This record gives sequence, structure tokens and C-alpha cells, in this order.
Amino acid sequence: MASQRGGGLVQRRGNHVRTDEPNSSEQSEDLSGYPDEEEEHDSKETRLTLMEEILLLGLKDREGYTSFWNDCISSGLRGCILIELGLRGRVELEKAGMRRRSLLNRKILLKNPAPTGDVLLDEALKHIKETEPAETVQSWIEYLSGETWNPLKLRYQLRNVRERLAKNLVEKGVCTTEKQNFLLFDMTTHPLTDSNIKQKLIKRVQESVLSRWTNNAQRMEKRMLALIYLAHSSDVLENAFAPLSDDDYEIAMKRVRELLDLEFDQESMKEGTNDVLWAVVAAFSK
Repeated sequence: MASQRGGGLVQRRGNHVRTDEPNSSEQSEDLSGYPDEEEEHDSKETRLTLMEEILLLGLKDREGYTSFWNDCISSGLRGCILIELGLRGRVELEKAGMRRRSLLNRKILLKNPAPTGDVLLDEALKHIKETEPAETVQSWIEYLSGETWNPLKLRYQLRNVRERLAKNLVEKGVCTTEKQNFLLFDMTTHPLTDSNIKQKLIKRVQESVLSRWTNNAQRMEKRMLALIYLAHSSDVLENAFAPLSDDDYEIAMKRVRELLDLEFDQESMKEGTNDVLWAVVAAFSK
């Protein structure tokens, strides 16, 4: 089951949480949400996928690992994978039909089997392609996370997702790899090496609900909209808002709350929307 955040937004954990931030996504059929013209000088290699952005928000800068208490990020990353496939035109939701079936009752369908060039995305795409009958977004989040009681579906679990994404960040020059000893075991960690990338990401997240707030989800960049929802579901949104002043923090959280209170089925019916995005959001909000 997709991890839930209970009754809404996490409360501010204090003013001393350190965070830095990055750029945006990577090449896709839907470029909505990539940096604006002023950032065109950035190399293509620093474009991050939604999964990488969520992990980067969750990684502690110096320590190089996510909070041991965060049990939401695993399923959140699987939700990112589905949204990435939707934004890249590889999957879609079946039609709502005359009875206007809800987002959670509609199945994910293969739209384009062409590889994306991203190993994790292509692994998930292969599973979706090979599955008959089709499954819902909720089911796919469970299957890809390995959170299913059906032994026949366990083969769909994507393994070592965090470590594989962290290696992507290392390859893109955002993090490095170290070994740390934790009394009884050694753990591979990925401390931040390029704070500029992370700072840009945090700035973009902050601005999307402050200076660039549109007061209309349909006018927001799809990738940024997805990032805010999935950062909330993955319990890492606080890391982007922690550096804000108290006044800006309250405004930002109020606007995120407005996004969380939307009727997702209604939003998905509007022109130019992405059904897969809204279905994933609905799965984490139910």
C-alpha cells in the first residue's frame, strides 16, 4: 500500500535543519518543469529525474544517507517512477469511460514501449509491458515496492532503488561515495559534493509556492507539481522549506495544503493534464 502521511502536513521541526538544492529533471517528452532560460548554461548531465530529486532532498548533506526514521520515501520513489513514465509518454491511464471511473480504479496501460535510457524506468516499463491484465497505479506502487501479499507479484519489486539512484547522483557529480562504520555494520554513504545543484532545487521548490505561485495547479509546471506532491508523500518536503523565514514557511505550507485539498479526479479531467500524475497523487492521498 502506498505510504500515507496521515492527516496532512508535517509540522516544522525547527529552524536548524540544513539543506542545499539542485536543478531539475532530465530529457523527456514532456519538458515541463525543466529550468528556465537563465539556467540553459547548465550542462545536460545535471538534469535530474524526479526520483533523483526526491532522494537528493532526503539525503543529509554531510552524512550522505536518508533519515533512518523515514519509512515513506521508498514507496514515494516508486510513485516518481510511474509519473516519470507518464510524463515521458511511455504509459497512460485507461479512459475514464461513460461512468467516469475514479483515478484509483483505472488501469495503467502501455503507450510507448521505447526505452527511456534510464535503467530504473526501463525496468519498471518492462514489468508493465509484460503484465496482463493491466493493474492500477495503487497496485503498481505496491508491486514495485515489494509491498504485496501476492507471491506471484514479488518479481516486480525494484531492488536497491535508493542505492542505484545515489550512484546516478555520483555519476552526475552531485554526490560522492564513502564508507561509514555504524558500530555493528559498515554502510555506503553518499555525501553531497556539489551544493550548487541542491541549492537550485530547493530554491525552485520554494519559489513554486512563494514568488512563482500561480494559485492554479493547472498553470504549474507538471514536474514541479509532481515534485511537491511526491516530496510531501516521501516526507522530505520539510527539508526544502526549513531554511525559510517563519512568515514564508507559513505561506508555503498553506499553499501546499491547498494543493493537497484539491479534488484530484476533477483536476485530471481538465485540459492538458497528465492522468498518471494525478492518479499517483490520489494513491498517496487516500
